[in-house]
Amino acid sequence: MLNKDTIAIQLVREALLQSCASPLVMQDVLRTVGVDPALLEDAEGRVPAHTYARMWRLLAQRLDDEFFGMDPRKLRAGSLAFMCRAAMAQPTLVQGLELVLGFLSLMLERLPATLVRRQSLAEIVLHEPDDNPARAFTYFTYWMIVHGVACWLVGRRIPILAIELRCAPPEHGDDYAVMFSENLRFGRPRTRMIFAADCLDAPIKRTEGELQRFLAQAPANILVKYRDPQSLASQIKHSLRQLPAAQWPETEGLAHTLCMSASTLRRRLAEEGQTYQGLKDGVRKELAIGWLAEPELSFADIASHLGFADTSSFYKAFRKWSGTNPGHYRSLILGVN
Repeated sequence: MLNKDTIAIQLVREALLQSCASPLVMQDVLRTVGVDPALLEDAEGRVPAHTYARMWRLLAQRLDDEFFGMDPRKLRAGSLAFMCRAAMAQPTLVQGLELVLGFLSLMLERLPATLVRRQSLAEIVLHEPDDNPARAFTYFTYWMIVHGVACWLVGRRIPILAIELRCAPPEHGDDYAVMFSENLRFGRPRTRMIFAADCLDAPIKRTEGELQRFLAQAPANILVKYRDPQSLASQIKHSLRQLPAAQWPETEGLAHTLCMSASTLRRRLAEEGQTYQGLKDGVRKELAIGWLAEPELSFADIASHLGFADTSSFYKAFRKWSGTNPGHYRSLILGVN
């Protein structure tokens, strides 16, 4: 994880408000992990991801609850270790993930979940009570645990195509999009995460030593996708989203706009582990996934908006990005009215 990776102070406040009984306790927790309590009042404030991870561990120890007290039942300290040890004994991710979801469904009262495979797509669905939905922070903490453990089990990041949530959009949700997916949909009939199903067949080959290293670094290692929103890559992606794809500049034109040479642009992106082509593909994927949820847009319309010469080129690219075809994804995402 890069040192510049940061977490919005709003997420710190969310964790503290849920977990701490009084302002004095909040201040004590913040000082223990090296954060000035005054930062809570800074709307633009951010803390290093490793500091957020330290706070997570401290709160879990103090509460004896690895879920911040957000369920009537505690996810007692040691639950993550037990869950990972049991899951890593399974042959493939599908069995490991089913064990993880079964364990969490048993331990937590309000968040029972199931894994559903639909041809080339898979979804994890939360079967909540019919009363008021949970807070966004509760849902995202749950997804952080499940997705982080799943990625560790197979040794690679599993791309999330979409997350739908029953709750209203939080006031500050940019970090959630950075960590999980740009395609976050709120106010939906149910809460679920959608991803390509091919990863479910990946073998699990983890050792006890790897488990100990994973647990020693958690949860910092499952915050790994957090990136500084002020990074060059984030700024470029933001700019691309404001323009029709047909008007996206070539590398030289973009470099000129940013007042740097093309070689400097490539070097700075490489330092962030990015390429300009990769950023363009990423934005195209984000836009495509969002537009596929709008039934009034035809596949030809979407292909044209994305700058593809024809619909077949869009189909080919979408399958490469997501592991499924646009029609299948649209039928799943629109399947709940």
